[in-house]
Amino acid sequence: MKILVINGVNMNMLGLREPEKYGRMTLSELENELKDYAKSLNIELETYQSNIEGEIVEKIQQSRGVIDGIVLNAAAYTHTSVAIRDAISAAEVPVVEIHMTNVHAREDFRRKSLIAPVCIGQISGFGKESYILGIKGLVSYLSNGK
Repeated sequence: MKILVINGVNMNMLGLREPEKYGRMTLSELENELKDYAKSLNIELETYQSNIEGEIVEKIQQSRGVIDGIVLNAAAYTHTSVAIRDAISAAEVPVVEIHMTNVHAREDFRRKSLIAPVCIGQISGFGKESYILGIKGLVSYLSNGK
């Protein structure tokens, strides 16, 4: 089983940006922890980050027929990107939307996800554990024949 974790805009600033909300762990440290977790589940994990919407769209499109599932933290693009939403629909790869913070407890504009309707689930508010929960849920979904 091969899972792709995609991180969107500003996630490369993890550990520096608003540490009171996102903590001090860097993206590289997070990715290493996720790879260790994936190894414990005997699954292959690929990670990807881009600040560029079109690159995220291309990565999702390229996953079709190659990746079993995607854990996606589209970050701010969650609330604005019809392009990412359409890429998810076109790729026909199960996607779990995740967020480190509870988007429903933040600004009003963060409460609307354009990608949630085309994802199999949404997890928010558990910091780095949101990724673990997303991977766990995706593996369960894929293992149980969807």
